[in-house]
Amino acid sequence: METAALTSHNVHRVFTLLKFTCGLVPIIAGLDKFTDLLTDWDKYLNPSIAQMLPFSPHTFMMIVGVIEIVAGLIVLARPAIGAYIVMAWLICIALQLIIGKGYFDVAVRDLVMAMGAYSLAQLARTEAQPKVRESSGVQFSGGQALNH
Repeated sequence: METAALTSHNVHRVFTLLKFTCGLVPIIAGLDKFTDLLTDWDKYLNPSIAQMLPFSPHTFMMIVGVIEIVAGLIVLARPAIGAYIVMAWLICIALQLIIGKGYFDVAVRDLVMAMGAYSLAQLARTEAQPKVRESSGVQFSGGQALNH
């Protein structure tokens, strides 16, 4: 039976991966609001919201793009704060997608990314704490935690 140790090094690798994922994905999506290379972002806007806007849906999506870029930069600079911002943003987008046009597949992906952002926020709290000895890591074997 293989045993995997949850060491501070392993936790730091996961933290770093989540930090760059939760930081760069909003930046890339935000930049794409200006180019529409990845998709036509306007189609995801709830028609009820689009009707209430004092400007075009495309202008609104460019404003959204700026917000996403800023949120991504905050994640990269201050992950403990930025991760909660990205998490809340993704949940709001997912709800808008479900209520609006029924893009359930995209909404589910956004909710999964929100869980990743929440995980990053939790790990950021751990990363900010003083390090303990490496030998005090928790090991998992067969689904059960083994304390050393």
